[in-house]
Amino acid sequence: MDDRDPQLAMTRATHDRAAEHRLDDAWLAKTWESSDARVLVTARGKVHWTDRSADGNGPALVLVPPADAPEGERYFLGVDPDGTPHFAVAAEALPESIDAQVGSLYTLGSVLGDRDAGLLVHAVGLENWHRTHTFCARCGKPTRSASAGHVRKCTECAADHFPRTDPAVIMLVIDPLGRALLGRQASWPEKRFSTLAGFVEPGESLRQAVAREVAEEVGVRIEDATYVDSQPWPFPSSLMLGFHATAADDRIRVDGNEIAEARWFTRDELRAAVDGGEVLLPGRISISRHLIELWFGERFSDSVKW
Repeated sequence: MDDRDPQLAMTRATHDRAAEHRLDDAWLAKTWESSDARVLVTARGKVHWTDRSADGNGPALVLVPPADAPEGERYFLGVDPDGTPHFAVAAEALPESIDAQVGSLYTLGSVLGDRDAGLLVHAVGLENWHRTHTFCARCGKPTRSASAGHVRKCTECAADHFPRTDPAVIMLVIDPLGRALLGRQASWPEKRFSTLAGFVEPGESLRQAVAREVAEEVGVRIEDATYVDSQPWPFPSSLMLGFHATAADDRIRVDGNEIAEARWFTRDELRAAVDGGEVLLPGRISISRHLIELWFGERFSDSVKW
């Protein structure tokens, strides 16, 4: 498999974010009134979707004209290659007038087309940030949306606050024998195994974060870490930075708090464990699946959606 996978579920955006229009209120107002504009309505991460897109190629988001959008905070997402402008509206509830299925980024991220996947990641990321940053971190007064949804401005001290993204490392650890280390968090269902991960701390490089998190969670010492790829993870506001890490030894000492168990797998052992239902892998929406499959050398079944 190639080092880069074009099918990483949440890195397939095709829209131009067209940031040059975010401060152009006249352009935004005119574009909102355009019959060409389309709106993605979100309600606490939920969206409407349909089984078949206009071209018949599978699931698609339900996008409505601005006139059909409900009340809510409005964000400008960008412009498609074909020139279609896209907005998002964060509503308190999805409109009951729309006859469609309800889903979320978790359930739809890996099955939508490239355009819709990109719009959904962008919209959900903005909605999550706006809902949790309604007050100024400097003076405590309320903030309001600005710059077409990409800034919050304090109504008292006029401070600008920008969307928060928390860097987190996610790594598949490989030992000198070529085995991969997978762990299960204490909060996960039985049999669910994945790669290790953790947030980057202040003043820490990415490789330092990889080594620290692995040592803290499973007690394994890391000799090296190689960057593979990155993926937005707006649950609520992370950027996952993926690595393959080389272990100096294979002694496992789980922390017993965050990680309940961890195991080394050869490729044959992992295949047998997955086929036999002993191990449940993360779904294709997560970069963890990509890191595992790069090491494994081929794809597993797409049956898992998490």
